[in-house]
Amino acid sequence: MPPRRRTDPAAGRAAVQAWLRGAAERPQRTAAVRFTLEELADVAPGSSVEVRVPPAGAVQAVQGPRHTRGTPPNVVETDVETWLALATGRLTWADAVAEGRVRASGERADLSAYLPLQAARAR
Repeated sequence: MPPRRRTDPAAGRAAVQAWLRGAAERPQRTAAVRFTLEELADVAPGSSVEVRVPPAGAVQAVQGPRHTRGTPPNVVETDVETWLALATGRLTWADAVAEGRVRASGERADLSAYLPLQAARAR
């Protein structure tokens, strides 16, 4: 079963576009993060990796063993600006990891196959 959407896709895309233009206020950045996290869960369904973008949101994604309690074995954590740059293609996964902008642990924590997200690509 796909995850339940909490962000209206039209509003999410508009928030991403505002961020791309450099015109997003905090509520729009938060909406853009939540929309792109939901998109990730759509393109990489599962619950083996927890992707955290504090304070905006988190999602479980990627096929594999289900995680239900405690600290998950596969965790990706980054800040809002880095996540949105990854989701839109303004930053590559390899560069973000090399620069220390992403903390990724676990064998399934490499999200390079899923990023950038089609619905959020920079135009």
